[in-house]
Amino acid sequence: MSQIRSVLIVGAGIAGCSTAITLANLGINVTLIEKQEEWRFQSSGIFVYSNGLAALRDVGVLEQILESGFAVKDGKNEYFDHKGEPIVDVYYPSISAGVPPIVGIKRAEMHRILAGRLQQQQVAIRLGTTLASLDPGSQTAAARAVLSDGTAGEYDLILGADGVRSQVRGFIYPGIAPRKTGFGIWRSVHDRPQDLDVKIMMMGTRKRLGIMPISHDKLYIFGTIAEPEDAWYPPEQWPELMRAKFAEFGAPVRQFLDQLSHDSEILYTAVDEVAAPLPWHKERVLLIGDSAHASTPFMGQGGAMAIEDAVVLARMLSAPGKLHDTLRQFGERRMPMCRFVQDASRQVGEAGAREHPDGAAARNQAMRENSQKHVDDFYRKLESLRG
Repeated sequence: MSQIRSVLIVGAGIAGCSTAITLANLGINVTLIEKQEEWRFQSSGIFVYSNGLAALRDVGVLEQILESGFAVKDGKNEYFDHKGEPIVDVYYPSISAGVPPIVGIKRAEMHRILAGRLQQQQVAIRLGTTLASLDPGSQTAAARAVLSDGTAGEYDLILGADGVRSQVRGFIYPGIAPRKTGFGIWRSVHDRPQDLDVKIMMMGTRKRLGIMPISHDKLYIFGTIAEPEDAWYPPEQWPELMRAKFAEFGAPVRQFLDQLSHDSEILYTAVDEVAAPLPWHKERVLLIGDSAHASTPFMGQGGAMAIEDAVVLARMLSAPGKLHDTLRQFGERRMPMCRFVQDASRQVGEAGAREHPDGAAARNQAMRENSQKHVDDFYRKLESLRG
């Protein structure tokens, strides 16, 4: 028996959809609301390392993810300098039998799979809907939400899975705001040459540009770069700007930069962090995913942390206990891992942002000597924090 019978989830991104599935599996009556008026998600790519894939297995959609995405079965990541000269090969681990070290997939395809599972479970989904007001309730009284369409309902639990600029977080903790990181990320989708079957990272000075297969016929490239605060660029300028910002990069990414045009799938976003202090809940309202712990992209763990939130929360709610204690314990359990990921990712990004062209040779040598150890240490620490 779950500790709750009804839940409202605000936000139908990776965190919201994954949590709706895991809670519906417990027999909980789930209502999922999403501000977009149709299923329409950022159409770039995402890569998920093995800890996130293991969580997707627990959600029940790993098989479909593997069918639609692209698995790098040996976890190989080839590093080059910006001119295309090899630096080092690094191998990411698999943390569980039957789970690849890394999978790339189109974001829209991941959401299609999650949405399909929700439809199978007959979860109530209300698109084009936001919160109008929120009463967090108490230990003895249900939480109450009034929605933008004028309807109202009472729930045993309300989850804020609505991202970096969370509306739910604004209701319960209005003093917590996203932190600008000074980075931007550029992404584009391309046809995949059949011989490009590993993850690639190219190391520029204060810039990084990666390539990741996301299906049998597609890949995406993703570039991180320091950007002025509040940098905003009209979408019609994205092809020219992306080419210009990474103009010094050669093969193997050069061919994809040269392809960029107004017909290309391109996305630019500024990178913000959210590091909500504990508690992550107020009475019967809980923050999960990016609304509580949005990270920079340098460790590739943002999606994995959101999916793990869904799995851990469902397990904790299925155990005997009082809801208030469970929500407190959830934050205490998840925060150390999420904060470790945030700190590690930020340190990698800030170290890159301080680079000078004269230091490239020393950086490359240090990568040859230490990169595999850093990867192994990172995943060993993740496992220890999982407990």
